[in-house]
Order: sequence, then C-alpha cells, then structure tokens
Amino acid sequence: MARIETMADRILRPNRRRLMAGLGVTALGAVLRPTLDPAFPRLLLPAAWAQPQPGLALHARIDVDASNPAKPDALSWLLNGVAQADAGKSRRGDTIEFTLCNDLTVPMALTWHGLDGVLAAEPLTMRTPLAAGATERVQIPLRQAGTLLSDLRLIGDGQARPSRALPFIVEENEAVPVDRDQICLFEDWRLRPDGTEMAPGGDPQEATPLYTINGQPLLDIPARRNERLRFRLINGFQRTVIAVKIENLDVRVMAMDSQPAEPFLARNGAVVLAPGARVDAFIDATTPPGSVSPILLHDGKQAHPIGRLLITDEPPARAAPLPPAPPLPTNGLPEQLDLRNALRVDLPLGEPRTNWLTPSDFTASSAPAFRAKAGRTVVLALINHADIATVFHLHGHHFRLLDRLDDGWKPFWLDTLAVEPHATQRIAFAAEHVGHWLAEATATDWAAPRLVRWYGVE
Repeated sequence: MARIETMADRILRPNRRRLMAGLGVTALGAVLRPTLDPAFPRLLLPAAWAQPQPGLALHARIDVDASNPAKPDALSWLLNGVAQADAGKSRRGDTIEFTLCNDLTVPMALTWHGLDGVLAAEPLTMRTPLAAGATERVQIPLRQAGTLLSDLRLIGDGQARPSRALPFIVEENEAVPVDRDQICLFEDWRLRPDGTEMAPGGDPQEATPLYTINGQPLLDIPARRNERLRFRLINGFQRTVIAVKIENLDVRVMAMDSQPAEPFLARNGAVVLAPGARVDAFIDATTPPGSVSPILLHDGKQAHPIGRLLITDEPPARAAPLPPAPPLPTNGLPEQLDLRNALRVDLPLGEPRTNWLTPSDFTASSAPAFRAKAGRTVVLALINHADIATVFHLHGHHFRLLDRLDDGWKPFWLDTLAVEPHATQRIAFAAEHVGHWLAEATATDWAAPRLVRWYGVE
C-alpha cells in the first residue's frame, strides 16, 4: 500500500472552517466518487507510485466545523470522501502518476520544493497553468529521498482564498535509526474583521494573524522515554522567515531542504526556516516521564507556543538512548564543486528592471537570468538591495551556501535561502539537469508579489 502524504545558526528577527487536512492517496480497490464542490480542484490518480492500482479519486472541498470557530477557510482535500489528516509517503525509486483536475474558476499551477531534475513537473517553463475546468496527466519519478513540499501558491496571490501547503515524504531505501516520523507543518493565515481569510498579495493591515501547526493552533506530540523521533519541520508560511525551538532537548539536524546534511546540533535547540524550507531533525526523548518540552515559533517579533512534546508514562522505548545517528544516505549530489572554473553570475533579487516578472506576466520569450552548459558549476551572487529580507528559491537543482571568502561551502544543501536586507549571499550548484528552470524571489512581506525568472542548462 502506498499513498501521497500530503540555518540553524541564529534566530531571525483557521475563523470558522477547517484547514485543508492534507493531500493523500491510498491504494484501495475501487473508485468512490463523493459529491464535489465545483469551486475547488481535485486529483484523480489512476495509478499509485510504481505499482499500477485501481483508479482513485481525490477531491477538494470546504469543510465547515461549527464546533471549532478557530480554524480558517482553506482547501480541504478528500480521498474517496474521507478527509486526510496527513500527507503519506513513498520510497526513493518509486514513480507517482496522477491526473490533476482544476475545478477552480481560475488557473492553477502545482509546484514542488525538493524535486531535482524532474523537468516534466516544472511549472511555467514546461507546464502552463492549468485552465479552469481542465485536466492534465503528471508523472513524477522520485529519484531522491527527503521531505518534499508541494503547493498551488505560484499563481495564488490575490485569489479569493489561500491554499495549504502539502508535505510529501520520500523515504530512504536504507534503514534509518528512528522509531517514527513526526511532520510539523507550520502555516500562517490572515483573518479579516469578518473572519474570512485573505490570500497573500493584498494589504493585511486590518487582518489578524493566526499560526497553526498541522492545522491546529496547538499540537501535543506524545513520546515514550528514549524514543527517537524524526521531526520533519516545514515552513508553510506565505512570506515569513521563522525560527522553531524545541526546549529541553537536543535537536540534531540531519537534512535540510530534502537533502542529507553533515549532522550537527541546532544552537539552543532552534532552527531557522525560510518560507518553503524544510529541516529533518532527530530528537531523542530523554527527559523523565511526565515532562513537557514546549515547541516555540518565533516570527521575528516574539515567540509563540505552538506545540508540546509530552513524555508519557508508558514503558520506555529502550533502556538507554540510541547512540548518535550517522549521516543519512546520500542522494547522489556531487561531493565537490569546481569553483575555480565556475560560471559566475550577479543576480539582483526582485528588481523589475532586472527582468523579474510576476507569474502571470511570465512567457517563454522572457529573458533568462543566465544559461549554463550541462556539467558546469554555477556561482550566483544573490544581491538584495531592498530594505527587507528576500527569499530566493531555485527550481531543478540544490545549491551550496558559500563561505564569505568564497573558499568553501557550508556542509548542507539548500533549495531555498533568505537573503537579508542590503546583503549579498553567494551560492553554487552543479548544473546537471538540462532544461529551462524557474527561480523565485519574494520579499518577506504579506503584500509583496511573488516574482520569477528562468535559467537554462544546455
């Protein structure tokens, strides 16, 4: 059975209806077709992963929960009429195949964080936005393990209702020394005075912010003593860089943005996440039974309690904690990058005069940010002239964050990076995957537009 489920150095400075419960697929025997609200998209999955399965129907609707007025309106995904509470998982080497059906009244574009080299899934350059009422077939090979993220936000600015991000786990084929996974999807919402939600791209001056974890204002996570949890921390915020701190426990970072990292302990138990970024951290529940480790979310202004890790009175998972885990299995990214012979490009972020466009204005004839020969290393100088931090997201490839002197790189890979105001960050990647790929730049302001360019590997 398979189903779709749905840096660490410093801390930067859902109303009446259900949140989207998640996007999921389970290999069932027959297709059941529940009543579909025609205002929202659905997925039809005639095959699940690598093994052909009977046809499956995945629909979206708005769930009304009169008993819980604290949850905002957002897309709610259903599988055969049953709400999904999480997003599921598959394994490296599998392939997912589905039909995406747009039941919205506006175009939509499905985007992914963490997929390297899957040109068929690339929005705008390869797949035009899906028109209202249209369908398309999508096939995605899962060549790398990690915590991925998918959403409909690329062309979602200014729409009637925000959409929820979709976590997606691809497991390693090798054994990993953890007892269980724990997804922590952090999201933010802006509630108007009448209690409805607004999508980003508009002025939130009179709106009230609401933060959730897995769709809840507060999440309790039980654990047995000496149990090891793999926390998959995901920033599903629309525009805000956040820091997540788990108190009283060591937080060992094992992967960043779906790629294995050289393991390290997060300083003070906190990790920093740009919008769309993901961190996998191993946490051993070593505190005594009955103890509580608060989970705090810092939005740059203050810390917000958003969850708790609770050590239960159940028998311990083992007599003593597990030894520190070795690095996660490699996904095959190169061990070395040839910086000496790299193509070097200055890339000012988010400036209209430098050919950044809103997704609605993007065309195939738009000027590329750069072109690179396949196999060559590319070094980008990301220059932020703005008075506010800007988030850069690279499609198609992961990159190394270079040291300030350009003489090495940090021991992790990224696909998303927040660049501070009036700062320059240099990144490097091996241009391995031929095609035209997007780059995104978005200022960390709710009203700021999402901007895109493309680059070519030939």
